[in-house]
Amino acid sequence: MTCLVVEVPIERVESGIPGLDELLRGGIPRRNVVLLSGGPGTGKSIFGQQFLYYGLLRRSPGILVALEEHPVQIRINMSQFGWDVREFEAKGLFAIVDAFTAGIGEAAKHERYVVRAVDDVHALIDVLRRAIKEIGAERVVVDSVSTLYMTKPAMARGTVMLLKRVLSGLGCTSILVSQVSVTERGFGGPGVEHAADGIIRLDLDEINGRLYRSILIYKMRGTAHSMMRHPFDITDKGIVIYPNKTLSISRGKLYEE
Repeated sequence: MTCLVVEVPIERVESGIPGLDELLRGGIPRRNVVLLSGGPGTGKSIFGQQFLYYGLLRRSPGILVALEEHPVQIRINMSQFGWDVREFEAKGLFAIVDAFTAGIGEAAKHERYVVRAVDDVHALIDVLRRAIKEIGAERVVVDSVSTLYMTKPAMARGTVMLLKRVLSGLGCTSILVSQVSVTERGFGGPGVEHAADGIIRLDLDEINGRLYRSILIYKMRGTAHSMMRHPFDITDKGIVIYPNKTLSISRGKLYEE
């Protein structure tokens, strides 16, 4: 008796970041929770916002969880790249979960989803779950997840696992922005690399007085991916990755191919 093995095609989500989907052989596997790690100035927030806005243009509802910046400033920052989210908010396709202001301030009174106790992970998840269900979100970006366990690093893995259960369970493809220091080569918390489905690292290295941006995909469940470091730029239209170019940094020297 012959057993037939039927391969189930992997559903992928197009990132909207030029060059990234080529590195991922077609896009991020649906429902994956991706840890986007990097130091200051590497473009993590831009990466997440670009991912969300591309989805909005294709009527894929999205949510941005704001933990480190005022929602008003986030909208301003996004508009500088031509990503005006206000019309999508009005249509119920996009929402910002305000976990920054705790509802304090005049502008915060106009936010629809507010986490009153910003240091309470469970309170945040309750608001996030309600927002996902109400707008039918398919993409979620948490910026940054590190804020939730910065003073309690032992909670890092548990926090990411908790978010993963909720986000994947509700059918979302998600990016969790993770902060690291300039010199740190880790991923922003003990054990987080095991909890996430994917890890993408953005770096900004100084070589001979010049800064170089690069991206490296450490893992991505459900798909093959590039194992090389690739350069990228931040333009007035967002991030552009160069999949046909590679970088190698060793002992303070840069090798480009």
